[in-house]
Amino acid sequence: MLFDLTENINVPVNINIKKLFVVSAVSSHIQLNELSESAVYLIIGGYKDTRPYPSFTERIKMGFNGLKTEIAMWKEEIRDQFEGDPVMVFRPGEVDVVWRFQDKSSLDQWIVTSDQDHKEGFSSCSLTLSNCGKGLFSGELSMRKPRDGRVKRAGYCNIKTIRARKSFKRETYLDWTPYNMLVMKIRGDGRSYLLNVHTKGGGPYWQIVKIPFSRFFLGSKGRIQDCQCAIPLQQVVSFSITATERYAGEFSLEIDYIGLEHDPSHTEEFAYEMYALPKGVANT
Repeated sequence: MLFDLTENINVPVNINIKKLFVVSAVSSHIQLNELSESAVYLIIGGYKDTRPYPSFTERIKMGFNGLKTEIAMWKEEIRDQFEGDPVMVFRPGEVDVVWRFQDKSSLDQWIVTSDQDHKEGFSSCSLTLSNCGKGLFSGELSMRKPRDGRVKRAGYCNIKTIRARKSFKRETYLDWTPYNMLVMKIRGDGRSYLLNVHTKGGGPYWQIVKIPFSRFFLGSKGRIQDCQCAIPLQQVVSFSITATERYAGEFSLEIDYIGLEHDPSHTEEFAYEMYALPKGVANT
C-alpha cells in the first residue's frame, strides 16, 4: 500500500512538495547483492532474483551468524518493556526524530536501489555521509533506455528504510497515530524528489519541511486508486525517497533527520473528496 502526495503545498520554508511515498516495504544502504532472497523480493517488488540460492550448509551458517544479533535485539525489547517511558504528551512544535543521519551506522537503516539494479536503465546512486556529517543521497540519473524492446521509460534512484521488525525476524509496525505532520530537515539541489520531497528551488540552505499526513493519497504501482482512504498511521512499515525527473544529470539531497510532529492547529483528517463509482466500473 502506497500513499502519495502530488499537489504543491505552501509550507513555511517556501518549498514545493510534489509527491511523497510513505508506508510500504523497507530498505538500507546495503547493495542488492548483499541482501537475502526475501529482502530482495521485498525491495524490488517481485522482480526475479537470478542469484544462486545458498546451500543448506550456507543457510545454517548464516543463521548462526545472525543469532547473536537477534538475541541482543530481544534483550533490548525485554528491557524496554520494563524500563520504557512512553511519550504521553505531544507538545506542539516538538519533533520526535525517527531517522537521523549522524554516523555510518545510521546509513545501515536504508537500502539504495536504481533502475540499473533491475537492468532497466543506467542510473546510479549512493547514500553516504556528507562533509557536514549528514546523510547525502546522490548519484546520476540517466534517461537512456536499454535496447531490449521492453523498457519504455528509465531514470530513477531510490532510498528506502528497512522494514520495521522485532527480534528473530518478526515483523512489526511504526505507530504514527498520535502525529499529523511529517517533518524533514533537508538541503536540496533544485531537483524534484518523489516520496518525498519535491524541492524546486531547493538549496543551498537547510530547510524544515512539514507535510500533513492528510495530504497523502492512496496509490499503487504508480497509479492513483479510485477508492481512497487516509493513511493507517498505526501500520506504517517503511518510508522512502525517490529521485526521478524528465531530465538526466547529477542530483544531491542532504538529509539531517526525518521525524514526526503533532500540530493541534491542523484538524484536517483527509484532504480529498470521496465518490461512489457507478455499477460495472471496476475499483482499482
